[in-house]
Amino acid sequence: MRRLMKYLPFLVLLTTLFAKAQDPINKDSITQLEEVILIDALKNKKVMGITPSEVISAKTFQNYSPVDIVSSMNQIPGVYVLSGALNTNRITIRGIGARTLFGTDKLRLYYNEIPVTNGTGSSTIEAYDLENLGQIEVVKGPKGTEFGTNLGGAIILTPKEALGRSTNFSNNFTLGSFNLLKNNLAFNHFDGKLRLNLQYGHLETDGYRENNNFERDGFLLNTSYQLNPKNKLSLLVNHIDYTAQIPSSLGITAFNEDPTQATFTWRASRGYETNNQTLLGVSLNHEFSARFNNTTSFFYSYLDKTEARPFGILEEITNGFGFRTLFSGDLTLFEKNADFSFGAELYKDEYDWDEFENLYQENDGNGSLKGAQFARNKEFRGQWNVFTSLQYPFTNAFSAQLGLNLNKTAFDLQDRFNVGNANNSGSRDFDPILLPSLTLNYSLGTNQELYANISRGFTNPSLERTLTPEGIINPDIKQETGTNYEIGTNLLFDQNRLRINLTLYQMDINNLLIREQVGDDQFIEKNAGSSKHQGVELGVDYSLFSSTSVVQVNPFVNYNLNHHRFTDFVDGGIDYSRNELTGVPKHRLTMGLQNRFFTHFYLNLIYQHVGSIPLTDANDVYSDAFNLVNFRAGYRKKLTPKFTLGVDFGVNNAFDVLYARSVLINTQGFGGAEPRYYYPGDGRNYYGALNVAYAL
Repeated sequence: MRRLMKYLPFLVLLTTLFAKAQDPINKDSITQLEEVILIDALKNKKVMGITPSEVISAKTFQNYSPVDIVSSMNQIPGVYVLSGALNTNRITIRGIGARTLFGTDKLRLYYNEIPVTNGTGSSTIEAYDLENLGQIEVVKGPKGTEFGTNLGGAIILTPKEALGRSTNFSNNFTLGSFNLLKNNLAFNHFDGKLRLNLQYGHLETDGYRENNNFERDGFLLNTSYQLNPKNKLSLLVNHIDYTAQIPSSLGITAFNEDPTQATFTWRASRGYETNNQTLLGVSLNHEFSARFNNTTSFFYSYLDKTEARPFGILEEITNGFGFRTLFSGDLTLFEKNADFSFGAELYKDEYDWDEFENLYQENDGNGSLKGAQFARNKEFRGQWNVFTSLQYPFTNAFSAQLGLNLNKTAFDLQDRFNVGNANNSGSRDFDPILLPSLTLNYSLGTNQELYANISRGFTNPSLERTLTPEGIINPDIKQETGTNYEIGTNLLFDQNRLRINLTLYQMDINNLLIREQVGDDQFIEKNAGSSKHQGVELGVDYSLFSSTSVVQVNPFVNYNLNHHRFTDFVDGGIDYSRNELTGVPKHRLTMGLQNRFFTHFYLNLIYQHVGSIPLTDANDVYSDAFNLVNFRAGYRKKLTPKFTLGVDFGVNNAFDVLYARSVLINTQGFGGAEPRYYYPGDGRNYYGALNVAYAL
């Protein structure tokens, strides 16, 4: 009851607004709530030209709980997010990033086109609330020239905005299993000049496992003002503050006996992390002419994080800043209109981290207790990209786009604790690397096209993990590089009711970066050979009835087949060449039915299959394949010209399957303990939501 009282003012406000509802409104003002049921959100590709990418928005989001950004992203063929907890996610794209033990790297993450990947290449999708997002765009592979050309690709998150000229309040209140409570209050306004989106969200849950509590508060301000016909000024403020307990991974025996338990040492120390994170961005869009414009953004990010682990307490502060500018337009070239773009992106950050002993064993069962300091470090990280692209239409049906990205990265690590031979200070200044991309596009007719891409990408090693086991900077470690080959289709048939996307790709990776565990909390990176990533991705969906029908049925199938292998990999004198790439399932399938009845009712059924995953380079241990069924249904109706009401109910893991939603690879068991490969997925759980919207 105490938690419910926290949201009473929001419910009172919305009820009062409902009572005052009298006048008709423009239909656009209620679209933002109704689109969840009736239509997909308006998709706006951020990646320029004919570069292939995939956009998901409301139509996909409505299949899952408002807490579950991971499942929405996992509906995209080729993208697999392993999730140990709400604060423990690892995004892999076509197998890139699967060998990373913790967190997401080897891709670039953008929020409203502002880079939020830190200087060492790490990204935290858990810092963003699904209910604040209008869409997620994914570029698979290094072909996104203007978004960093990392081997994994790029992900661009776009906040919600008011649709049409409107002013409205909305509130979504969710309760669920494991004492889940989530509330999201939003205000949206657009009057032709001022666009304002303001959202506050609160989430708390006890979690499925022991020592699994999670509590997050988030604030988002996304606003823009049209200063005059040629200039628009935008401001973005995103603040997240969360505390999350950490149950950690389990060995196979504990996983099978009781997946809800936390690892003993993490339970005894009451391991946790706190994150206080802020992103500020200011952008100016200037239209020089009808054929040439520029958008320039300046941004600052701040992260204050503490992580209490059994083997030490880590305190981190990161200050990041930079700018991004993009010029785009078209010109007449050989009597044809060619689209072009060019720009630059600079990102720098300062990363301070200190480590202390954890005296939880001496704290009378009260959990973590900070002891003596044993590490103090400061790292300066900088990266800049210069990029350009030109799209040229050779004929009405055939066009080509050439892109170039030039990257320069430098790290400087200062060990401010150890002295003499024990000091780990060092720096790396990588040579500039030129990364080209060529995309060809051929139109077969209206809404039917074939495309092909060849592109080169890279990944930087993280400096703090380029140390040898003796603690010396390894000057020979190289950037991981690779070449992507891809062909695909975008096909629409039957009056655009049937969509078929089929992609075949191969990515050859050289100077493969692997991360090896050499102690309880000691990891090193090194180059170890090469790998080949081959795969097939298929996306099909069909609308059985027209949008005017009483009943609409929309079946879909998303599938990817991964054939990822080491081609030349020798580690510790053992040859793993031709083995399956660790951490990647061979098969992944998501299929479902999205149904609408009598305009106001919907029912969605989702089935997901994930194949077994090799957990060791030797391929002698695999996780079990699993199958999940999710269900979500709801009702949404405009009760008055100004007031809209909706209710939702959902079930996750309907058949209560025991499965690993995330795994660790090549993990070691110390002191005779089993290797802890598995993060259990949640058992069967339920949620229900009440959402209301009022238009002024």
